[in-house]
Amino acid sequence: MTQTILLTGAAGGIGTFLRTQLPPYGYRLRLADVKPVPDAPDSLAFDLRDAAAVREAVRGVDAVVHLGGIALEDSFANILGSNIEGAYNLYEAVRQEGVKRVVFASSNHAVGFTPLTGEGLIGSDIPPRPDTYYGLSKVFGEGLASLYADKYGVETVSIRIGSCFPEPRSPRALATWLSPADCTRLIHAALTAPGVGHTVVNGISANTRAWWDLSSARALGYEPQDDAEAYAAEILAEHGELDPAHADARLLGGYFTTVEPPV
Repeated sequence: MTQTILLTGAAGGIGTFLRTQLPPYGYRLRLADVKPVPDAPDSLAFDLRDAAAVREAVRGVDAVVHLGGIALEDSFANILGSNIEGAYNLYEAVRQEGVKRVVFASSNHAVGFTPLTGEGLIGSDIPPRPDTYYGLSKVFGEGLASLYADKYGVETVSIRIGSCFPEPRSPRALATWLSPADCTRLIHAALTAPGVGHTVVNGISANTRAWWDLSSARALGYEPQDDAEAYAAEILAEHGELDPAHADARLLGGYFTTVEPPV
């Protein structure tokens, strides 16, 4: 049976490749973003702060992949509207419409101040240590997912995405990269695994230099196929190894831990 999935943030970087990579897994996509989605005349354009529009978008779908919102650091007022109020509106709509599964795009920046000690891989059960207002909004989203799972039976997999681009772009990304193909595999696993309640997983590929443990993701059926090491020689020739004194080498959130929000 083909499932209908609401994909928010469908015009963004991750949403763009999911538009073509998810349908072969058997999904029918309902695309949504704050702006019209290119080459998708049937897509929905609305602000996540508009609760009525969010509910209308959710009506009749089987699950939601929630990528919508601001994807970088911004003022607290902007983060509050798009990422925090928007996530609340999404979960309320899901509850009201009886949708039982959400995949929430969380981020490594929810735990960005976690030290990189080199003493084993970092699991997905570590406590929140957000590095930005953006990261804080992801902590809120994970908490919202937990509440709605326990109170209303809405199941969520929160994916703490590392660096999801067609290719890794920096020495740090050799540890944090999530390839588009692996991202799609992970989301498919998150949509189909039974009895997830609220599960938090780390979202990276099978990277040789990984900092994160993938046990909770693998337990969903995720089997990553890509490894950033294939790009290591080229990246290191251009940038060199990570400077041990730099935030990228000391903290999970890297340079985000040094970013100040715009005034």
